[in-house]
Amino acid sequence: MHETSPAPAGSPGGRRGRNPRGKGERLREDIVGAALRLLDEHGDDQALSMRAVAREVGVAATSVYIHFADRDALVLAALERFHRDLVEAVDQAETGATGPAGKLRARVLLLGRWVQQHRGLYKVLHESTLNQRAAMTFKQELAERTTAAVQRCMDAGLAPADDAAVVSLDLRAAVHGAVSMRLNQPDLPWPPLEEQVDRFLAKIVGLPLP
Repeated sequence: MHETSPAPAGSPGGRRGRNPRGKGERLREDIVGAALRLLDEHGDDQALSMRAVAREVGVAATSVYIHFADRDALVLAALERFHRDLVEAVDQAETGATGPAGKLRARVLLLGRWVQQHRGLYKVLHESTLNQRAAMTFKQELAERTTAAVQRCMDAGLAPADDAAVVSLDLRAAVHGAVSMRLNQPDLPWPPLEEQVDRFLAKIVGLPLP
């Protein structure tokens, strides 16, 4: 059974024709993209409604429910895509840096800069009530890659030998704390992010300051 194609903009009440084969997956991606935009705008998953997403895409609300059983399922799909894009951006930043220490620094800095561009999505990803109701196992990928980057610094003799997983967790806790405080208390006299990250890398990982 094929889905119907989107109604023309400005005609939400019009009937939609049948989608050509393969368009269902494209519609699903459009729905996720719309959810991402609205979540980033509101910074609150509870403020998102399936009807609002349908309006953003230009389809009937029933078309959204065909792909997602409820709001939580849609938000989780949106956050997983957001996290996948973040992982790719962090990996790209690391590729452009030199040496294990430089690559770890680039990875951490990119996270802070990315969050500044996607404040609402970051809050939903880490501070929403959805975190208490659903497991977001996809977030583990970024954690594991950070641990691997810390381990490479230790293996190269640039940082003291230690449990890389524990050091990585401490580093991520510090970075996420700094990022969250910058979002929620923007009027504090924050130092440049680069300076703060360098101190984290020195004090937590044991890397020399630049």
